[in-house]
Amino acid sequence: MDNKEKETVINVSGLGVSYGEQVILSDVSFTVFKGEILVIAGESGCGKSTLLKHMIGLHKPDTGKVTIDDIDILNADDEMMRRVRRNIGMLFQSSALIGSMTLGENVALPLYEFTALPDETIELIVKMKLAMVGLSGYENHLPSELSGGMKKRAGIARALALDPPILFFDEPSAGLDPVTSAGLDMLIKKINEGVGTTMVIVTHELQSIFAVAHRILMLDKSKKGIIGEGTPWELKEHSTNPRIIAFFNRRVINDNSKGK
Repeated sequence: MDNKEKETVINVSGLGVSYGEQVILSDVSFTVFKGEILVIAGESGCGKSTLLKHMIGLHKPDTGKVTIDDIDILNADDEMMRRVRRNIGMLFQSSALIGSMTLGENVALPLYEFTALPDETIELIVKMKLAMVGLSGYENHLPSELSGGMKKRAGIARALALDPPILFFDEPSAGLDPVTSAGLDMLIKKINEGVGTTMVIVTHELQSIFAVAHRILMLDKSKKGIIGEGTPWELKEHSTNPRIIAFFNRRVINDNSKGK
């Protein structure tokens, strides 16, 4: 299906971000289509996580516009932002679980915040979400009692609590061993294929990119924006940009090639 025929759920237009005198992103524009897994990749320091945080409204950019389901999140009132947050889930790099609360209590947080469901129903949903990520029976465990991979899965369960149509992931494989990372990739694909969840994933892990991405945006630190877009295989096999070639072939690039 041609991109023109796909339904747009997120649109980023002319996004510009700077911290003081340092420009991080300049005139970044792209769309995210319903049901796809879009990966945002690039070298460290190119603005991947910064872009993600601006996409979900955690920060406001200097210039540009972000819309989610046709809602301009940069100018939305509290009620409209509540609606947006009800429809997105977020897995932060650190999983961001509250250490003093059990897994069950962590997963239940969005349900108590956004719904008026009775405790019995919330308890049932919590068990279902933990089972979905392979953590059945861990409702009463504290985050400190889990491995890194289990914490990531618990973070995904919490992100899924409200059945959001859109999920955001910030470096989901960070700090995990290759086997655990592969299992997490399989879980992400299973969720996407099973319920059609739209996903935006920030990562620089090549194996994960090839395992899950439908489409990839390559950011570059020198250009301060997008230098490539396509499937991982298209970029690896056909790009003539030296930065993209170096990334996909794990090569050190001559500094004179930056930004070309």
